[in-house]
Amino acid sequence: MTVYWLTNVMLESGYTYEEGRISQTETELCSLLIEDGRIKKMIAGAVQEEGVLILDAKRLLILPAFEEMHIHIDKTYYSGPWKACMPAENIFTRFHEEEKILPKQLATAQDRAENMLALLLRNGATNIRTHCNVDPIIGLGNLEATLAALETYKNQVSGRIVAFPQHGLLRSNSVQLVKDAMRMGAHLVGGVDPATVDNDIEKSLHTIMDIAVEFNADVDIHLHDANNLGTFTMKRLASLTEEAGWQGRVTISHALGLGGVTDKEVEEVAERLAALNIDITSTVPIGKQVIPIPLLDKKGVKVSLGNDSITDHWSPFGTGDMMQKANRLAERFGWSDERSLGKALRFITGGKETLNDEGKRAWPNVGDEASFVLTNATCTAEAVARQTEKSLVVHKGNIVVGSLNEVELNNLV
Repeated sequence: MTVYWLTNVMLESGYTYEEGRISQTETELCSLLIEDGRIKKMIAGAVQEEGVLILDAKRLLILPAFEEMHIHIDKTYYSGPWKACMPAENIFTRFHEEEKILPKQLATAQDRAENMLALLLRNGATNIRTHCNVDPIIGLGNLEATLAALETYKNQVSGRIVAFPQHGLLRSNSVQLVKDAMRMGAHLVGGVDPATVDNDIEKSLHTIMDIAVEFNADVDIHLHDANNLGTFTMKRLASLTEEAGWQGRVTISHALGLGGVTDKEVEEVAERLAALNIDITSTVPIGKQVIPIPLLDKKGVKVSLGNDSITDHWSPFGTGDMMQKANRLAERFGWSDERSLGKALRFITGGKETLNDEGKRAWPNVGDEASFVLTNATCTAEAVARQTEKSLVVHKGNIVVGSLNEVELNNLV
């Protein structure tokens, strides 16, 4: 399907104000011409063009497609028998578990990865970044399975793989394995806790950046280290990013250290990260020090969200629903008004929002990629707060979840 009109679709058009404050979101019914994976035309009201397929959006609200920016689809219990996590003392206990778990899971790794992709897709995520274990235990086996899963879904999702030395780049002597993974098709260079796992901040960070430069690849590093140890590592990573000219190509996943330092320290680190366009991905965890996402956002640091796990030996609580993550973000930081709820959406859409602060339409626009979700909500704020049903998912113009009825011109109202 390369050319069609999507008619009777609800777009946000502005705000209603009460006593000078935003109280409601205004909408209008429009029609969008989808051609070659992009939005070719936009008109108010119903379409009156003959000779082109017309699909009825049933007055559903259109939102940008979601992005899942931190998940591990290569190691999971999802779609297999139920199993809760075993108690663990620390991260090293989990590493020890993986010595037995990963080889046992390899035979089903591709099938389960595909089932996870299907779950994410049903929930509206069409852009997915997955971390994939690269270590002496499993070698490149999980990467092979992940590449195959993404190949299966290549026309439905856009996927990128982080070569992730889960057991420590240096600690597990995985430098060559990560390089082999990059040659095999991984897209980003990963790492984990240069201080507490690799036990050598400088050597670990230098090695990560050296591999990235060698393969002209972006970086996404897990950083769980707490408090000032975490922020010190971020500052060193920022310096190496600048030295390598890798601005806009580095992500810090979790960045938990920012949740245990003063606001002044957060501001200092945030200003440094923003200047180098280093972004952060968070799961908005419960029961841990939550990083101050509103402050980071205010300082210009791009923040995205992810599920991390769905159900595996690390956590059984993932849903695969990015809207649920936006909902948690809003609830955690008290974003309960119409505008704040609406703004929460951009943390799961790569920064896209339907309306700007002035109430002008910011998305969609003619020329935009036709990747979107139709949901049964009156506005973005309701969709985030109530986690409304996703009725249709479109990726680059192709309907990948759900279906719509074809309509005749004389039946349009």
